Amino acid sequence: MATSVKMDEGTKSDLEELQAEIRLKAGKQVTQQEILARIVAQAVDSKADLIDSFRDEMPALDSSEREAFHQGMVSSGVKTSESDIDEELYG
Repeated sequence: MATSVKMDEGTKSDLEELQAEIRLKAGKQVTQQEILARIVAQAVDSKADLIDSFRDEMPALDSSEREAFHQGMVSSGVKTSESDIDEELYG
């Protein structure tokens, strides 16, 4: 049983271009349904990449936001070296 999938015009156009390119380069006529099935199968094989593509990226902070962040910081007066940090983290 076939189910319809709604997509915007740009995505539909991209799918049609893929279909035409497959026909030209592979010499085989494939349906859009076959293309989508192959794309989904490949996405299932690499789920982590697909999931990562939906993660929100951290927005860049402007200078006033960075300044506000740093205003909450206070100096302990103790100098800390990389080796001090390594010792604390790794023992």
